[in-house]
Amino acid sequence: MSVTRRDFLKGASTGAALGATAAFEPGSAEAYVAELKTKGAKEVPSICYYCAVGCGIKASVADGKVVAIQGDPEHPINRGTLCSKAQAYIQVLDHPKRLRKVLYRAPGVLEWQEKPLDWAMAEIAQRIRSTRDATFKEAEDGVTVNRTEAIAALGSAIIANEECYLLTKLMRGLGVVWLEHQARI
Repeated sequence: MSVTRRDFLKGASTGAALGATAAFEPGSAEAYVAELKTKGAKEVPSICYYCAVGCGIKASVADGKVVAIQGDPEHPINRGTLCSKAQAYIQVLDHPKRLRKVLYRAPGVLEWQEKPLDWAMAEIAQRIRSTRDATFKEAEDGVTVNRTEAIAALGSAIIANEECYLLTKLMRGLGVVWLEHQARI
């Protein structure tokens, strides 16, 4: 049996972590740990959203909770590998300090207030409308322009082309001319 240096170090570090001292097959201890972690879980294919690359991931889900994440070996972009951000994704999903409610800090106030989501959505819509109404230009130098330059839209690497299309249509409908975006799929 031919064992590469990399296989030896993988197995040795995993074996040491498990307290194993016996001989091992390369990757066998890793497979055992992964099997224990994902036993009884459903494997769900997905895409990592941390950057514009769009790596394939396989999430193991048990009782509605992600219990493990690994790279998708069948995905043409990353072929099963993941960067450190994607590997830490599970910590972001289930971190106890993750915000799960709307927080609002009024101008000149130091404390954050908890607000309902409906209030936040209505407040955002009202601010967009009042800014647009106050700055909208129908014409400039006798030419119809129908635009506002007081609002800008910055897209995201985590939305698909279809969502980008809808975002662009919404912004153009409002008369927004400052649009930037990075679509990835």
